[in-house]
Amino acid sequence: MRLYVETLISADIDRIWQATQNLDQHQRWDLRFGRITALGSGRLRYSTLGISGTAIASGDRHAADGTRTSALRFGSTHPLSPIRSGAGYWRYLPTPAGTRFLTSYDYRPRLLPRRLMWWATAWSFDRLRLSLETGVTPERLLRRALGEVAVRASAVIAAGCALPLWATLTVLIAALLWPPLPGTPAARRCLRHHHRHHRHRPERQEPPCHRSSSARSAPASTASTPSSSAASASGSTQERPASAPA
Repeated sequence: MRLYVETLISADIDRIWQATQNLDQHQRWDLRFGRITALGSGRLRYSTLGISGTAIASGDRHAADGTRTSALRFGSTHPLSPIRSGAGYWRYLPTPAGTRFLTSYDYRPRLLPRRLMWWATAWSFDRLRLSLETGVTPERLLRRALGEVAVRASAVIAAGCALPLWATLTVLIAALLWPPLPGTPAARRCLRHHHRHHRHRPERQEPPCHRSSSARSAPASTASTPSSSAASASGSTQERPASAPA
């Protein structure tokens, strides 16, 4: 399966690079990983809820136009791991409005549905965006999101106790569809497919784009797909000690 997520961050590319490539910072905002540890020689170990996996960096590419790309392969043999194996890349594209930060990766699923995997990635990207743009820590943004969920759930429960069924259903639908507050991370603010001539992201309050009908799944046991995409950004290749998972 292949997933694509993109956001526009009003921050310098160096700040975004540091927040995503530094393992200590990466694990703070990415919902998919509870802990990321460098193993040396470009390898690292990641874990969430006691389920671990390993990844190996394919290197970084810095193009003359300022574009940067980071690629890697990852996988886990744990029977409860949501992903068997995969390969992907992160790309950073400077624009007058900020930095387009995007990822595309192929993976072989084990338990996690594709829609939930995309949501976790996109929600994390918006959490990163808000943290860099507003200075609010990723941990506080998570508490803010959980608090908003609690308020919506409380409203539905209260309606169920005091209102007729039709009114309760109305409150439930409103709680599910009402847009999150501007300061709360939301996956819907990210793009879910690539526009070939896309330069600037649509307004964040617009409804999310639909999945591209031309998207195809590909075996993720090798890094051929992301590596070839990463190579399209011309420039020198630099190996580094470790890379954060896609």
